[in-house]
Amino acid sequence: MKALILAAGRGERMRPLTDATPKPLLMVGGKPLIVWVIERLKRAGVADLVVNVSHLADQIERELGDGAKFGVRISYSFEREALETAGGIAWALPLLADRPFLVVNSDVYSNYDFADLKERAQSLSATRPAHLVLVDNPQHHPQGDFGLRDGTVTAAGTRLTFSGIGAYHPALFAGIARGEKARLAARLAAPIAEGRVTGEHFRGEWNDVGTPQRLAELDVRLRAV
Repeated sequence: MKALILAAGRGERMRPLTDATPKPLLMVGGKPLIVWVIERLKRAGVADLVVNVSHLADQIERELGDGAKFGVRISYSFEREALETAGGIAWALPLLADRPFLVVNSDVYSNYDFADLKERAQSLSATRPAHLVLVDNPQHHPQGDFGLRDGTVTAAGTRLTFSGIGAYHPALFAGIARGEKARLAARLAAPIAEGRVTGEHFRGEWNDVGTPQRLAELDVRLRAV
């Protein structure tokens, strides 16, 4: 099974750190953010990776190379300009084959076990095209994103926050023209309304490393371990 790591964003909230360094390469606990993701995917047996890149893409490719030093295989999906989440996934589909795949944000630090997501992904289909990992709402996002009832993601009810970790069937992105900007939430709206998206509530460690302050706090904690 393949995984796509989303690394094309500009990282506006991280400026000025991201003016000269792409967000996925910002250091935390002695490693670039994206390396923590790669290592956890590798640990779960997911070694065939695609990384989508745009802002300062050459730096990311130089740092990661073909993935051999991490024990994985890395291909790159280059975007002339960042295409947002669904647009970026659609652009990368030729590298992801025609089977379900995992997607994770490069700026998420978590102890989530991707082996669980691999199993969930195997049951996806064109009619049940997505499985989302949801977490408790952090202080910076108290309103949440989606509800969850008996393993089905809902648009109503008590809301949880989308973790940036999910599994998808390529059919979810059919109809997005190559190079078109498209938001993931818009692609999920109809299947969620129809009860066709599954989900889980992950209660382990999860950090959205979205600001310099959160990056610094996580760095201090990881270095103290």
